[in-house]
Amino acid sequence: MRKPKITVIGGGTGIPVILNSLRHEEVDITAIVTVADDGGSSGALRSVMQLTPPGDLRNVLVAMSDMPKFYEKVFQYRFAEGDGPLAGHPLGNLIISGIAEMEGSTYSAMQILTKFFHVTGKIYPASENPLTLHAVFKDGYEVAGESHIAGYQGMIDHVYVTNTYNDDEPTASRKVVDAIMDSDMIVLGPGSLFTSILPNLVIPEIKQALIDTKAEVAYVCNIMTQYGETEHFTDADHVEVLNRHLGKDVIDTVLVNIQKVPQDYMDHNKFDEYLVQVEHDFAGLRKQVKRVISSDFLRLENGGAFHNGDYVVEELMNLVRMKKR
Repeated sequence: MRKPKITVIGGGTGIPVILNSLRHEEVDITAIVTVADDGGSSGALRSVMQLTPPGDLRNVLVAMSDMPKFYEKVFQYRFAEGDGPLAGHPLGNLIISGIAEMEGSTYSAMQILTKFFHVTGKIYPASENPLTLHAVFKDGYEVAGESHIAGYQGMIDHVYVTNTYNDDEPTASRKVVDAIMDSDMIVLGPGSLFTSILPNLVIPEIKQALIDTKAEVAYVCNIMTQYGETEHFTDADHVEVLNRHLGKDVIDTVLVNIQKVPQDYMDHNKFDEYLVQVEHDFAGLRKQVKRVISSDFLRLENGGAFHNGDYVVEELMNLVRMKKR
């Protein structure tokens, strides 16, 4: 029988957790990864080389690979602060950028590296051009650049993307639209709503593919609200923002964590962008989606609250099997 096709869309540190668990299942996986990051090592490399930023792609590559732990340690090694021009750059970012320059695109670099590291599945940058994320706030003020958005005191109304180095309309990478249309399930998130998930969805071709696809569209809602993005948001608020950007109610199923994060557990020095736990609004969700899966998806580690990838994937697999039946 044909393996179920599952496409995961997002960026940051959220989707690698899901992908790492999903690769152990009998599924055909595609990861579509944001290319709007303009901060840190990724931002520095993209401004120098005018290539799509490598950081989120690097983390997804590691999550989907069966590389030995030592190789992973080497690939993720970050140069020390005293290392001059190399300071703060993960070695993997330099490798991806070097191959991208050699091959002419980050898309081609990822196809080479997925073979090199025996990746389970396919990894596509959302666009083959670096994108600039624009956030328009409720008061009409606009901020350009993902790394600058959290610095403005206000509530975001909507976001959009532009090509960073030309005036053409942003387009999806080759094979991205086909992957979405051929999927049995699309998984959005988890990850930062406005800066990791939506930068992919507002690319016109991807937005239209999500509207047209017959795949089940599942959203893994965040556990914590995020400074500068989702203060005071309920899980229903997250879904409303996604559907509003897509132009219709595209989300079929929402997975929400209902296990409480222990009071005073979060290390707010280490995880300073995360505020309080997302509140559950079941009535608000039921107005927007067909199905709500509420469960304990919580993993507590090193003073942070994360998704337990195995628990989330167990529910996703139950869902995709039910849909196939």
